[in-house]
Amino acid sequence: MSMDIKQIQDLIKFVAKSGVNEVAIEEKDFKITIKTNQEPTYVTATVPAPVALPQQQPAAAPAATAAPIVQAPSAPAAEASNLITVKSPMIGTFYRASGPDKPLFVNVGDEITPGKVLCIVEAMKLFNEIESEVSGKIVKILVNDAEPVEFDQPLFLVDPS
Repeated sequence: MSMDIKQIQDLIKFVAKSGVNEVAIEEKDFKITIKTNQEPTYVTATVPAPVALPQQQPAAAPAATAAPIVQAPSAPAAEASNLITVKSPMIGTFYRASGPDKPLFVNVGDEITPGKVLCIVEAMKLFNEIESEVSGKIVKILVNDAEPVEFDQPLFLVDPS
């Protein structure tokens, strides 16, 4: 088995997107190991606890827990209902500029059009320009510079009007 450069690049992209920390392929005459320097991601779910309480105390618990839950997101939900979320297409490190001494790609309040570079996501030493697929105005930047991002993580909020 031998791999051409295109197959190796595809494998690197797959490893970057999948979140796997290491992949090794070894044959008689060929060996390749791809490692990422990303920390493992641990997800903690707290959904079962609120679901269990209403089942134990059906009359008191919904009244006590439902009111705060409804009130907290209602204001942001009303604001964000017309906003478009730009999400990360891959796992990597988020950068707002092409270099430390370079200007930022976008700021809050900037007008964007499809094809405009919004940021860079670095995955395994490959710097991927993330371009806008929508037009509108940047309302909020949800990630700090040089911060790790996950696949499908929200990066920007855009007002399309």
